[in-house]
Amino acid sequence: MTDFPPLLCQSPTDPAFVQDPYAFYDRARAAGPFFRWDAYDMICATSHGAVATILRDRRFGRESPPDRRAPVPDHTAPFQRIEDHSMLELEPPRHTRLRGLVLRAFTSRRIAGMEDEIAAICDRLIDRFPGGSFDLLDAYARHVPVIVICRLLGVPEEAGDDLLAWSNAMVAMYQARRTRRIEDDAARASEAFAAFLRDWIAQKRARPGDDLISTLIAAEGEDGKLSEDELISTCILLLNAGHEATVHTIGNGVAVLDREGRRDVDAAVVEEILRFDPPLHMFTRWAYEEVEIAGHVFAPGDEVACLLAAANRDPAVYDAPDRFAPDRDGPANVAFGGGIHFCVGAPLARLELLVALRTLYARCPDLRVTAQPRYGDIYHFHGLEALSVEV
Repeated sequence: MTDFPPLLCQSPTDPAFVQDPYAFYDRARAAGPFFRWDAYDMICATSHGAVATILRDRRFGRESPPDRRAPVPDHTAPFQRIEDHSMLELEPPRHTRLRGLVLRAFTSRRIAGMEDEIAAICDRLIDRFPGGSFDLLDAYARHVPVIVICRLLGVPEEAGDDLLAWSNAMVAMYQARRTRRIEDDAARASEAFAAFLRDWIAQKRARPGDDLISTLIAAEGEDGKLSEDELISTCILLLNAGHEATVHTIGNGVAVLDREGRRDVDAAVVEEILRFDPPLHMFTRWAYEEVEIAGHVFAPGDEVACLLAAANRDPAVYDAPDRFAPDRDGPANVAFGGGIHFCVGAPLARLELLVALRTLYARCPDLRVTAQPRYGDIYHFHGLEALSVEV
């Protein structure tokens, strides 16, 4: 047993790493299931077994222990007020209550019933494609999920540009390139987003409809309803988490399908895209008690980063993991996390990806990428800056 994983040095904003983080993951995984990443001063899990275990082990959680919580600077307080009520950052019993109420509104039946609507959205966007070479992210990938969430929430599609701008500003807080300017932008976006939702919540209370905000207002469990702050945070989480991941996966997926010369898209292809080049690469947990995993002992208060993309290419569980193979055998990928924090929007994301990619290639069978795709400096996310295509 060892308590001293090797220290590895790698800047997450280094251009070579941004374009290909998998070479570093291979090096890290070869050193064992854990290593210490100098850029974060944090133990990181790389193997599929270690990552899957930590994600599901209730001795680890998302909510930081009281003695590890840093003071919140005044300029980031508006952003933190949203985070304080986000179920992504909470543990039971609050997490159990919030997730249970959300699942009453975010039902599989409601999601499955959106397939035709999503296809119609995709068709409408494709009808507007310009001639010549254009950016598929701007023309298609960024619009599909934000229009879907507008429809779900019951707010006008015309608000989509604002929602997208606020989401991008807030999500940048989780990136390695975070600066004071990013923090200020996120604070302003948080205030604007919260004000927008407060107005719509008031309208839905007065005139309920068949939409997610109205359903969340009405949802009630044994411990009561969502407070207004919880309702706002939940709506923001559904947009921010769902939009960012879906946009990146559509872009990453088209890039790999073009490289592989594939045009057929089914559920297996979507799962392989999520395994092969997922949109989220790092997800952290705190140890709440002493825990031994794969020979490493975590003390209470230790933080560990689960490297989802490294786990998804672990050769111990996937044959030829660097090969794109939708018909492969192996365990489920961990792109959506695991345990009680498994992505609540995963069914919607999978449906959006399937319909968006399937419709794109059905309507544009000759679509081709016209410039070398380049990934953005957005770690711990992983997605393209742009994707130039012709149809």
